[in-house]
Amino acid sequence: MLAPKKMVRGNYSMVTEFILLGLTDRPELQPLLFVLFLVIYLITVGGNLGMMVLIRIDSRLHTPMYFFLASLSCLDLCYSTNVTPKMLVNFLSEKKSISYAACLVQCYFFIAMVITEYYMLAVMAYDRYMAICNPLLYSSKMSKGACVRLIAGPYIYGFLSGLMETMWTYRLTFCGSNIINHFYCADPPLIRLSCSDTFIKETSMFVVAGFNLSNSLLIILISYLFILIAILRMRSAEGRRKAFSTCGSHLVAVTVFYGTLFGMYFRPFTLDLSEAGQKKCAFKVEIVLSL
Repeated sequence: MLAPKKMVRGNYSMVTEFILLGLTDRPELQPLLFVLFLVIYLITVGGNLGMMVLIRIDSRLHTPMYFFLASLSCLDLCYSTNVTPKMLVNFLSEKKSISYAACLVQCYFFIAMVITEYYMLAVMAYDRYMAICNPLLYSSKMSKGACVRLIAGPYIYGFLSGLMETMWTYRLTFCGSNIINHFYCADPPLIRLSCSDTFIKETSMFVVAGFNLSNSLLIILISYLFILIAILRMRSAEGRRKAFSTCGSHLVAVTVFYGTLFGMYFRPFTLDLSEAGQKKCAFKVEIVLSL
């Protein structure tokens, strides 16, 4: 855990904006990174919008599985839009600044959408559990109203959690350095810049992150444990193949998403997100969620 800081007393000037150093300080690489991320972002926007439109207009895809997939596409599109446009602007700007208010907004949506994605993937795992383990009850249990509630729950919880975490960040005082060695506003580097006591904020951040990560992953693991048991009991090889195929894409998304997060957080000195190694891991998370 980052060391709590004492409240600075005396005369000081409050920080009104932050400087985002980005992925590299080499000017010759900035245009190349701009083109790379612009292409990735356009592919992300086109792919996710195309997915949502296709699911909307094709009546054959009006099933719970595709409804959840459309919701996940919307969430990933919003996540990328929260970070990438500002990063693209900074690639071509000499002064890579972001206002204090915009930094808090970016931090809020980042936290809210990551937590929402935790539980969106858990909901999709539960959907696959119901489809494979309780096929006769699937239509009644996964009605349109139930699906809407299952989607609304992660959004409401995620955005309320993000609001709580952002309010703790808002209570911090920034009166020294305003340079963030990162490409977006995130809690750990902001905590390092604060000149007030950060103990409550740090504790809240670790509790919320640990609880939501472990809780959502536990739901997914339990769902797939029952799914695996149900598949092994199937006598038909075709039935087992079909069951595995319906879970394949979700398993890949879960493995990449959680694998990247574990690589980012569960390593030595993981809490120093302003260090080069952590910035690279956060870069990988951005790439994963963009695609």
